[in-house]
Amino acid sequence: MAHITLNPAELKELRTVNPRLISYNVEMTEVTGGTFWKAYTDAQVDGTEQVPPPDFSKGMAAMHQWYDPIDTTNPRLIKLAKELGSCWVRVSGTWATRTYYDFDGTGMPEGYFNHLRKEQWVNLCNFVKAVNGKLKISVANCDGLHSHDEPWNSSQAEKIFALSKELGCPIEAVEFVNEPNMLQSTGFPKDYTAADFRRDQDIFHKWVRENYPECAIIGPSDTDPNAMSVDADGNPHPWTSGAKETAGIAAALAYCSTGDLMDGCEEKLDIFSYHYYNGVSERMAAMMPSAFTPFEGCMSEEYLGAAAHTARCFLSYRDKYATPNGEMWVTESGDAGAGGHTWASTYAEVIRTLNEIGSFATVTDGVIFHNTLASSDYGWLKHGTFVPRPSYFSVLLWKKLMGNTVYDSGEAIRPGAHVFAHSRADGKEGCVYLIINNSWTETTTVDLPVDAVRYTLTGNGSMRSRTMLLNGRELVLGENDELPCLCGEPQKAGKLELAPGSCTFLVL
Repeated sequence: MAHITLNPAELKELRTVNPRLISYNVEMTEVTGGTFWKAYTDAQVDGTEQVPPPDFSKGMAAMHQWYDPIDTTNPRLIKLAKELGSCWVRVSGTWATRTYYDFDGTGMPEGYFNHLRKEQWVNLCNFVKAVNGKLKISVANCDGLHSHDEPWNSSQAEKIFALSKELGCPIEAVEFVNEPNMLQSTGFPKDYTAADFRRDQDIFHKWVRENYPECAIIGPSDTDPNAMSVDADGNPHPWTSGAKETAGIAAALAYCSTGDLMDGCEEKLDIFSYHYYNGVSERMAAMMPSAFTPFEGCMSEEYLGAAAHTARCFLSYRDKYATPNGEMWVTESGDAGAGGHTWASTYAEVIRTLNEIGSFATVTDGVIFHNTLASSDYGWLKHGTFVPRPSYFSVLLWKKLMGNTVYDSGEAIRPGAHVFAHSRADGKEGCVYLIINNSWTETTTVDLPVDAVRYTLTGNGSMRSRTMLLNGRELVLGENDELPCLCGEPQKAGKLELAPGSCTFLVL
């Protein structure tokens, strides 16, 4: 049994984080319609039916299905996104690299794969404005725009930058492309190399700085598996003990390293970015078994420790390629690579979500873009209906309670005691603790020195429940999409017991 002693008078400030720390992706395929990760069955979400290994002879199509565009004018979607406060909205993904911006209705030429119509982009920009968001994108870089031996040109980028500005929703941050490490599978021109990428990224960054100097340049939206294998202190990544396997997968997918993409570039990044997931989902388990965590491990130290470890691994890259000791952005994150685990839509994902935010903020300042707002099993909102999942309410509660000043909690991360401390979001004197009891069986005891207000999250009957309880009350939308009361309960000073698998905010 873990025992925690809170000592708010001795808290030491670590940093002040970006107020838009919690942000999200609306993938380009969600805006235009297209293929995305195949939905799990109810039985698979319940854990009573196994996910069959995909037929890799069919490529990614074996793991994907068609989704119609999400309705970015939907009142429920806008209301729930607005409740999250001002966030960055990232429109990117692999599809964005091959998207043609057909804003004059002339149709899509050869060499592109995805078709963005003006009305779709107008609606997306109106959504961003309605939720008081900030827009971030990546741009087209495929055979339709140029061949690998021809320099990238701005003919497409200018269209989407100009229209966005005209609509009153300027592009305020940009990455050149999504996940450039995967040279052969991210949509680049045929035979594209790392040298081609360096040439074109410099061209793009110079173009942005000359024409849209107010736009922040982020990159390279890194997925380098070698970068995540060992941190600055020589500690191995929790799920890369199979180094040979990881290297083999990287070779098979034609991965290149961060250095291959960035060394020799003339234009420095404003902010370094990378992509991070807690390994891969059941869909990819057969291909990358050492990167897969079964449900029984979803609260393990190894699984939860991956977020902070990965952030520490990339600190030296941030300092080399962007601003030393500056912000670092996770421009794509979620439950697991390949569309999330079977439990991504359940209460179990709340543990990982809150732990990632808390641990990232102890390592660096920056922004975490959850993938996605409203698509696939790891979306905060269910695709089509926009019914909120437990993870949505968990980040909503974080934003309601946790301020931007991060403290050293004074408690080492250990089983049953993942403790994070922030200032109060309401600006009042005091602090807020988040305590995650990641034990399956053991209660955690807390010595509470003063009276507090308690907000305890638990599953609704099980860790795989589709809804979540706050202090024993189910969190679901009411009539006319009214949000449930995110209300705390008075907690007297003294000993407090926290149930296994619970997450508790204490406002002092």
